[in-house]
Amino acid sequence: MKNMIKGILLATTFMAHMAFAKTAIVDTNMGNITIELNEKAAPITVANFITYAKSGFYNGTVFHRVMAGFMIQGGGFDEKMAEKPTRAPIKNEAANGLSNDKYTIAMARTDDADSATSQFFINVANNNFLNKSSKSAGYTVFGRVVTGTAVVDQIAKAYVQRSRYSEAQPISNIVIRSITIQ
Repeated sequence: MKNMIKGILLATTFMAHMAFAKTAIVDTNMGNITIELNEKAAPITVANFITYAKSGFYNGTVFHRVMAGFMIQGGGFDEKMAEKPTRAPIKNEAANGLSNDKYTIAMARTDDADSATSQFFINVANNNFLNKSSKSAGYTVFGRVVTGTAVVDQIAKAYVQRSRYSEAQPISNIVIRSITIQ
């Protein structure tokens, strides 16, 4: 019986890992963050993110919105705070069963549920109010941080100021040097 239970646990662990097959290495000027991408739960969103990453779009972008106890957002502005031109918006996949839990990555969007393009955020707290509900279309979670949580936490502690670009823009740029897909 013990061997059967061990086998079931191993199979479950393997299957859970298979749901997060591809990884993204986010190289920042504060350290690296490794994210497992969940293609099974969010195929459109992961394909979109991978397309941006492989094209080099994210190279030299910044985390322009950093809110301790909430999230860190980036992927849309360069170091001079010029907004980068994006591809067409994608369909919201927030009904995928994944939650906006601490250290998950989700797509940023406007009030239009299907408006996500390149910008993403990493939750630095459990933000269940961002999940799909009867009152909200939700924000699509498409992966989770597996290494580099200390880097995420350090970014979240950055000194910020209100600017015309963000209500919480870091005073010193936090640069995404590259995002590599493996």
